[in-house]
Amino acid sequence: MSNAISETKLYPLMPLRDIVIFPHMVAPLVVGRKQSIQALEDAMEKRTEIFLVTQINAGEDEPGPAGIHRVGTLASVMQLLRLPDGTIKALVEGKKRAKIISYVPHDQFMQVELMEFFEEQIPAGEETAYERELRKAFDAYTATNNKIAKEVVKSVQSIDNPYKLVDVICAHLPLKASEKQEILELVGLTDRIERILDILTREIELAELEKEINARVKARMNKTQRNYYLGEKVREIQSEMGQGEEGLDELAELEEAISKKKLPKLAREKITKEFKKLKNMPPMSAETTVVRNYIDTILSLPWKKKSRSVLDINRAEDILNEDHYGLNKPKERILEYLAVQAQVKKIKGPILCLVGPPGVGKTSICRSVARSLNRKFVRLSLGGVRDEAEIRGHRRTYIGALPGKIIQSMQRAGVSNPVFCLDEVDKMSMDFRGDPSSALLEVLDPEQNVAFNDHYLDLDYDLSEVFFITTANNLHGIPAPLQDRMEIIQISGYTEEEKLKIADGFLIPKQIDANGFKPGDISLTDGAILEIVRRYTKEAGVRDLERNIASICRKIARDRLKRDLKDKTYRLTFQTVSTYLGTPKYRYGLAEESGRIGLSTGLAWTEFGGDLLQIETTLMAGSGKLIITGKLGDVMQESAQAALSYVRSRAERLGLEPDFYQKLDIHVHVPEGAIPKDGPSAGITIATAITSALIQKPVKHHLAMTGEITLRGRVLPIGGLTEKLLAANRGNIVNVLVPKDNERNLNDVPMKIRKKLSITLVEHMDEVLEQALILEEGERLFKDIGISTVYNDITLSEHNTTQ
Repeated sequence: MSNAISETKLYPLMPLRDIVIFPHMVAPLVVGRKQSIQALEDAMEKRTEIFLVTQINAGEDEPGPAGIHRVGTLASVMQLLRLPDGTIKALVEGKKRAKIISYVPHDQFMQVELMEFFEEQIPAGEETAYERELRKAFDAYTATNNKIAKEVVKSVQSIDNPYKLVDVICAHLPLKASEKQEILELVGLTDRIERILDILTREIELAELEKEINARVKARMNKTQRNYYLGEKVREIQSEMGQGEEGLDELAELEEAISKKKLPKLAREKITKEFKKLKNMPPMSAETTVVRNYIDTILSLPWKKKSRSVLDINRAEDILNEDHYGLNKPKERILEYLAVQAQVKKIKGPILCLVGPPGVGKTSICRSVARSLNRKFVRLSLGGVRDEAEIRGHRRTYIGALPGKIIQSMQRAGVSNPVFCLDEVDKMSMDFRGDPSSALLEVLDPEQNVAFNDHYLDLDYDLSEVFFITTANNLHGIPAPLQDRMEIIQISGYTEEEKLKIADGFLIPKQIDANGFKPGDISLTDGAILEIVRRYTKEAGVRDLERNIASICRKIARDRLKRDLKDKTYRLTFQTVSTYLGTPKYRYGLAEESGRIGLSTGLAWTEFGGDLLQIETTLMAGSGKLIITGKLGDVMQESAQAALSYVRSRAERLGLEPDFYQKLDIHVHVPEGAIPKDGPSAGITIATAITSALIQKPVKHHLAMTGEITLRGRVLPIGGLTEKLLAANRGNIVNVLVPKDNERNLNDVPMKIRKKLSITLVEHMDEVLEQALILEEGERLFKDIGISTVYNDITLSEHNTTQ
């Protein structure tokens, strides 16, 4: 038995993922890979066939010769359709089997030299016998399996060519791509029919087995229903004999609880109606459980039960000071708010929103407010919530429906006027299930939350007595309509002095007690605490500081037990801290010990507080390219472009050639390249670094700056000034350049920080350069050349030549 092989020809190749094309098979393909699109277009233009072959690994985007099967199908391209997303939808028809002889290099797509296979001829009698067996097996398979459409079955029955019959049947069988590839590679007709007959026989046996299993499951379900019916009859007989009173007692208890519960009029009408429905339902009905759960939810809610608030402003102030050191401004705002509530006797007005970096005490302040008011405290974390039903609940038509988190929290509180903390309100997201932040608009609006409607309850619930306090790390993640309903209280990070007091008065005693020590067993000097703050933590809050203190306590506990020194006391100084905490994690002080050319220090704001930002610039011979690296966002890259444009506009005044940028490539890099950075406030820092590199003057190493730059050199205001100045103080910076328009924000900066830093207000980039660059004694930075002269040289001269 031999196969005739045609002469070899060149064809474009297109690899396929998880699909095998057979001869006589018409299939639509969505093509997105560039090489595949070019191969299709080449075949369409030259009106030639294209070789379709399945790749070995479907997940590989650009398979090479080793990742592609050798045998595939030559196909004609019937139709091409370009889709809006750049992909192509192609309709192809398989023609012949072929095998790859070799790969021929091509610059746009893969091109191969092929051998086409001709079908072998077998005796007519043998061919008829095989064809009958195949039709018989296919008919039996379609009778037991509904996976093949009726139209396909009819088309198969009308095929009279056995070679086409085999390929069409195989193309429509629900097989894995690997099995179909094996069949495609079988050249002999009898071999292919025998392989398909084996597969059809296997699938028929599996279908029969599934049918038996389904029959057994159905019989078991009928038995369960029969047992339920008999159980109901037994219960009815027991009821007649006086042995089934438990259910009646339960209903009587429920009716008594309904009559005693203080409910609004609409809620009482609703629960009475549902209770009547419950009494007429069979106990084992699924609907019975739904109605019972609904009644229990209404009864568990605190409709009119309140805790007696104590609006004592002096007591509240003592509690806040007892629980928190520093944070004077937030404390004042909260005490003012409480004072107003004491006068009007009604919680109504804007809801408080505490915004600040992690670890500064936002959630614990909420607890302190609850304690100072003598109210219950409930907390709901909204981080990661993206389903509107989490807030409003699911309607009772859904299986397993529950009320939303707001109503569930009110159930836990047990009173209608708790202090309700909505934590991480900026961490919510939305998807196709709705926007939870929009659902919160009703909750946090004093004009609307008097009648909050939960989907599960389907009743108006009064939330106007609840004292809502929300917390967030930043305002960017909070929609503007939601911000409008809240009174924002900004909480900045702690200074070193405040961290020292917090550690000494709160954290160290807490960890000494938590780790089983007595007061006086462990003591840390101020120098030791500052060493931990400066070299082992880098945060706005005190969480990491507390973790390091806890680590010291654990190591001391181990040392005491190991050496059996139960009465030994430990005193840590700044020299002994590294014995317990190891090598310092962070460098304290300046990033550079002296002024460097092309290196300037900026101030950045992050969700975790402020930070120092180093900007490096270097020059190379080139053609005027500006290279920006360091994983910078679009806004920061545009700031670099604006900074360079400013420097070019000042070129002659700075002593630079007007066309300097055509001979140089300027590379601006912001270290810590793995961390994304964005925002316009580094504009003047980038301009200073570029200018320093161009005129070869170093930048003062003890100076940091922040501000947005315009093309005209104006310095625009920035945000997060308090956090940035705290970072400057942490980094041992002496001088800080701040936009003039941020002068009003300096009142928010702690007085101790303002005294430690020399803050200079600047309005123009020229002032920044004069303050930042180190010049020789008597040297002037800017030459006496007017800006208008430069402008005339660049533009008017060109204009005159074109007249």
